[in-house]
Amino acid sequence: MTKRRIGLYPGTFDPVTLGHIDIIKRAVKLVDHLVIGVTDNPAKAPMFTRPERIEMLRHETAPLAGDGRATIAVETFDSLLIQFAEKVGATIIVRGLRAVSDFEYEFQMVGMNQRLNSEIETVFLMADPRHQAIASRLVKEIASLGGDISAFVTPHVAALLKKRCSKV
Repeated sequence: MTKRRIGLYPGTFDPVTLGHIDIIKRAVKLVDHLVIGVTDNPAKAPMFTRPERIEMLRHETAPLAGDGRATIAVETFDSLLIQFAEKVGATIIVRGLRAVSDFEYEFQMVGMNQRLNSEIETVFLMADPRHQAIASRLVKEIASLGGDISAFVTPHVAALLKKRCSKV
C-alpha cells in the first residue's frame, strides 16, 4: 500500500483570487490530499476575518475535489509553517510564484524550512501568465475604489468584496 501524498498550500488568501485557484487546481494533480492552510501575516491588515477566508476557500474549492482528484481540506494555523506541515502530515509545501521578487523571498523560506525539517519538500508552481499580476492587495485596493475586479476573482468573491467595501 502506497503512502498518501499530502500537500500543504499556505497563505493569507485575503481574498482568494483566480491566481490562488489556479495554483490549487494544479496542486491537486500532484498530491492525494491538499490542505489549504489559512494564516494571518502580521505585516498585513486583513480585510476578511480568518473564518470568512476559510469559508470563501471552502466555497471556491468544493468543485475541485473528488471524482478521482485529490481531497481538499481548508484549515487555519498560527504556528510556524513547518510545524503545521508536520501536524497535517504534509511532505510537500506548494507555493505559487508570480515574479522574481516572489522567488527571492521563497528561496529564503525554503532554506530555513529545510533546516527545520529536511523531509518536507517545497514545490513551486509558476503562475499562469493570465494571473501573474494578480495580488490580493491590489484586488482589495481596486475593489475599495469601485473598480472592476471580475478579471481577478470569482463572481462569489467579487460579491463579497463589493459588500465589504460598501461598509468601509
